[in-house]
Amino acid sequence: MPSVASMTGYAALDGKTLAGTVTAECRSVNSRFLDLTLRLDDALRFTEPAVRERLQKRLTRGKVELRLNLTADASALPASVNEEALRRVLALQETILKLDPQAQELSVAEILDLPGIAAAETPDRDKLLQEVLAIVDRTLDEFIAAREREGAALAQVLTGYCDKMSAVVKDVRDAMPQIISQLEGRLTERLTDALADALKEKSTLTKEEVTDRIRQEVTMYAIKMDVDEEMNRLDTHLAEVKRLLAQGGAVGRKLDFMAQEMNREANTLGSKAAAIEMTQASLALKITIDQMREQIQNLE
Repeated sequence: MPSVASMTGYAALDGKTLAGTVTAECRSVNSRFLDLTLRLDDALRFTEPAVRERLQKRLTRGKVELRLNLTADASALPASVNEEALRRVLALQETILKLDPQAQELSVAEILDLPGIAAAETPDRDKLLQEVLAIVDRTLDEFIAAREREGAALAQVLTGYCDKMSAVVKDVRDAMPQIISQLEGRLTERLTDALADALKEKSTLTKEEVTDRIRQEVTMYAIKMDVDEEMNRLDTHLAEVKRLLAQGGAVGRKLDFMAQEMNREANTLGSKAAAIEMTQASLALKITIDQMREQIQNLE
């Protein structure tokens, strides 16, 4: 089962090829989409299409930069010598030394560095490509492992936020019967006083009709203030967040959507708040959801 992965990560390693030592370095930061930047030495430029395809197959999101540097190995590619050009240089050097005995004789290395004297053999591109891709694969293995380690830590943080919100939901659910009862009591008292005044003014309403009207108003108000539906949806969303974290893979966008839905329910709870406990619960939920969304932005 795939793990949840962070979008930030780093890995670097070296590998031997027939052209010399290739150093691969891969790093990434957050991005809504997969944004690849490849920085390759000129000698490795021909590998770019295959390397880019490798990254696209294994990564989903993040601003990713991969560097491939080649350090040529003198023993890796034997040089071929232009013997005719070498003879001309040696003959010219001999002439110069005869004319000027004080002239400094060129070393073998200096002669080989002269244009047209020595040339590195062209490497087998197909073989070099496979060697480079093998190095890229190993680098990606380490890079993805680093992202998954950070992702696992983020998943624990997000699970903690879910547990915190579940506790708030439970507290609201436990407190609601008493809150509704208190609200009904206060509303009944106010309505009773108001309708009693109406009866004193010779209202056409009977006492039974007044009592029934009070009961209807209190019931409608209790229904309006009931947040059980919002609490149930929050429970469902929290369970889905935990399921996605356990499922793993590229779940960042889905988690961000779930956070938006939870924020919607928290706002609804706040709009229905008829008691300080509900206002405090709505605020606590929104603060935790904001913290959660900040961490979700780091997930692939």
